[in-house]
This record gives sequence, C-alpha cells and structure tokens, in this order.
Amino acid sequence: MLSALHPLPKLAVCLAWIAASVLVFDAGFQLAVIALAAGLLVVAERRPPLLVLALMVPFALFGFGFLTTSVLFGRESDFALHAAAETPFGSASVSAGVVLFLRAVACGMVSALFALTTDPAALVKALMVHCRLSPRIGYALFSAMLLVPDLAGEARQVRLARAMRAGRPPRRVPGPFETASLVVPLLAFAIRRAGRAAIAMETRGLAAGVPRTVLGAPVPRRRDLVFVLAALALLAAVAALA
Repeated sequence: MLSALHPLPKLAVCLAWIAASVLVFDAGFQLAVIALAAGLLVVAERRPPLLVLALMVPFALFGFGFLTTSVLFGRESDFALHAAAETPFGSASVSAGVVLFLRAVACGMVSALFALTTDPAALVKALMVHCRLSPRIGYALFSAMLLVPDLAGEARQVRLARAMRAGRPPRRVPGPFETASLVVPLLAFAIRRAGRAAIAMETRGLAAGVPRTVLGAPVPRRRDLVFVLAALALLAAVAALA
C-alpha cells in the first residue's frame, strides 16, 4: 500500500510527522505516533510484529539515554519541565524523561516506516527529476547502493579464505579482532570499485548541466495527493486531541 506511493510526498508527510513529534511535548501524542507507525507496518505492509518490535530497540536505547539523563541529572529545559509537570508519570523530571524517551521512539518509527516502504532507487530518481539532484550525486548514490551488498559478499569470501587457510570452519559471528582485520581488505575493495565507477561515469560523459533522461522515474498520481491530505488531516486531529 504505502510502497506504491510516490517517494517525495511520502517523505514530506514523514518529515511533517517527525517535526510534530519534536514540537508537541505530550506523551499521548508520542504514543499515538508510535502506534500509527507500527500499525501501518503490521497491517498495511504485512511486516512481522517481531520485526517491528525489533526496530524499536535501537530507538528505545537512544531514548533511554534521554530518560536517564533527565531522571538522574535533571538536565532538562524549563519548557520541558513545565510541560511535563502535569503528566501522570510522577515528578516533572521523570515525566519529561518519559516524553523524551517516547519522542525518540516515535521519530525512529516514522523514519523506519519511510525506509521500509520506499525503494531507494525510486527516491533517487524522483530527486533527480523533480528536485534537480545533480546526476553526479545521483549516480554516485546508485553506485553506493550496488556497493553495499558487494561489500558483504567480499567480506564473506575473505573470511572463508582465511578459514580454509587455517583449516577450520568459519565462525558464524566474527569476533572483534576478525572484524577489525577486515577493514583494510574491504577498504581496498571499495576504493577499487569507486575508481572503476568514476572511470565508467567519465567515459559516458557524465558532466554537469547536460539534460538527460531518467528511465523509470516515479510519476505523481492522484492517490499521492489523497494520501498527503489524509495524513495531514490525521496529524492535525491527533495533535488537537493531545
């Protein structure tokens, strides 16, 4: 459902929800944002609930830093303490910390919703067509998208070669020393690939200011306008109830 929408209106809507999560200092609003993002991923995008819960973990750890700082050290602004003074979480510092914790999770879940429902290549093509993103930057991003999975494959080959030379099976999870030893080979692989990509783009006349056709760029449709209006109306309703 959300995957079929144009990336740019969806990006604008997600930025509006993130901005509202930053500006509205209310635990109920943050919980509503988290519930909506998680519900869309589970119901509309049919993502496993365990995956959605796992996505919350890094953002929860990030928000836990705000919570502990607020509770243990009371390093919050006067506005945050005043806004949280009437919330049902005990003292003002605890309430402010809880709201900051929920804010971090809410912003992270909206970001995850956009990332999981957007094709990166379609987003880059839309930026090149509608936002005049430089082709040099756009094709460099395309090269980076292709490089990341190749880096994982190169790391797997290096680990297998080392394991064969040592006469033992490779470990399922590399240790810290093995991980550190992969940095130099992967960096050399990335530099070689970047050099080849630069030469390929140069030979194809990838110069600035030259009009070019972008194949397969997403086209805005009426459903994108309906989505934007519905999402903004829902945002206004949730903010009014907070």
